[in-house]
Amino acid sequence: MARLRDRFQKEIIPALAKELGFANQLAVPRVERVVVSMGISCAHGDRKRLEQAASQLGTITGQKAKITRARKSVANFKLREGMEIGCCVTLRRARMYEFIDRLVSIALPRVRDFRGLNSNAFDGRGNFSMGLTEQLVFPEINVDTAQFVQGMNITVVTSAKTNDEGRALLKALGFPFQKADAAS
Repeated sequence: MARLRDRFQKEIIPALAKELGFANQLAVPRVERVVVSMGISCAHGDRKRLEQAASQLGTITGQKAKITRARKSVANFKLREGMEIGCCVTLRRARMYEFIDRLVSIALPRVRDFRGLNSNAFDGRGNFSMGLTEQLVFPEINVDTAQFVQGMNITVVTSAKTNDEGRALLKALGFPFQKADAAS
């Protein structure tokens, strides 16, 4: 069992139930899934780059990446319906907890000039989204063999009903949010 999952069940759930005022521990918000995606702008011209991005995303997450296709045509972007434009991975259960643990404890501290995550990046229903500018912050990717730098989007989908519940859950899991300024 992943160490974060074990800590979540033994320590975080009782603490969150007390903090949020839930009588039943089953009412405490939980992380349902983590979606990691890469949009590759030059994918339709360079198939090799798309395959490398999918391979690196699979290495980072421990699960094979799915190639995503355009849903509709956009003339300004020279994009046709059905063209391959990126890749994504949806993580659940043990892999999800393992990824969150590596993200919080290893990858985020390696981000250059990192001052914390934006605490307002919630969607209104407790789900959190963030972006990384390069995949090289994960130690699984060898910097010498990486031929390009690619950003990624990470969405943490929770069962929280409000942003405050989602923020409390992610703080308990160790997400480093920015401190609110006392002046503002």
